[in-house]
Amino acid sequence: MNPGLAVEAVTIRYARALAAVDGVSFELAAGGALGLIGESGCGKSSLARAILGLVPLAGGSIHWRGQRIDQLGQRAWRGLRRELQLVFQDPFACLDPRLTIGASIAEPLRALLPELSSGARQDRVLRLLGEVGLTAGLAARYPHQASGGQLQRAAIARALATDPQLLVCDEPVSALDAALQAQVVSLLARIRGERGLATLFISHNLAILARICDRVLVMYLGRIVEQASCRQLLAAPLHPYSRLLLDAVPAPDPGWWRRSRTLFQGAAGIPGSAIETAPGCAFAGRCPQRLERCERESPALQPVGDARLVACHRAAEWPGGL
Repeated sequence: MNPGLAVEAVTIRYARALAAVDGVSFELAAGGALGLIGESGCGKSSLARAILGLVPLAGGSIHWRGQRIDQLGQRAWRGLRRELQLVFQDPFACLDPRLTIGASIAEPLRALLPELSSGARQDRVLRLLGEVGLTAGLAARYPHQASGGQLQRAAIARALATDPQLLVCDEPVSALDAALQAQVVSLLARIRGERGLATLFISHNLAILARICDRVLVMYLGRIVEQASCRQLLAAPLHPYSRLLLDAVPAPDPGWWRRSRTLFQGAAGIPGSAIETAPGCAFAGRCPQRLERCERESPALQPVGDARLVACHRAAEWPGGL
């Protein structure tokens, strides 16, 4: 049985020397939820846009429900837009300030479902507003008349308008405060369960991913360095960069945080470069656990333990995690 989404050895270049994404592969089953985590600039958003046909590939392939989609033309993509939708990071930027919120939600219906009557579109807009926890009265407001949380819910409603099968969420809560983040993540988790949506959730916060995703891909400078279930990654990260991301999550016990950081006090280091590639592990310059081998050999993504992939020469030395 074909997975819903299959990404195979995808490479994305913005200039000949800059590989924003370098040989990334993964699968996302229908109805599944996969997290993608990494620092800003690691290639997460580029990969998301390539999946939706917004960025061309320099290599590799992308299949959706058994059909290769990375080589499709604009006309063929128009039909796929009903099935694949994106929730952007900044709702203020993605909603047209000249349109009411209701008109913005109805916009994809006019473009992709022209057979719907005006009344049917209006009914669907009101139903979508209710589904994301907004009142019908918000449909008549303009974006500047709504809060950030309301706008992000409206953006989610617009992404759901055509009943998609895959929802790509590109850091959809990073512009919100902590309380609103929790509400929107809970909303997305509920919608995913009720609709059976396949979801690719991009974030730089592992704690947020753990609330909605089954598995997580850890990305560093365009490459996947660890793939594991959320439970595995939270309990026992095996790549030093995964440990660094986990340590970046605020903890209620500062003493625990300091103790957990003892091993990685030197992990700030010098970040690698996606332009000036050097032999060896890209994370070696920041890793306090590096060996001489790490400076000259780039580690491949290899199975370690149960249903887990790690790109680290020393991963097998830490069966209980870092």
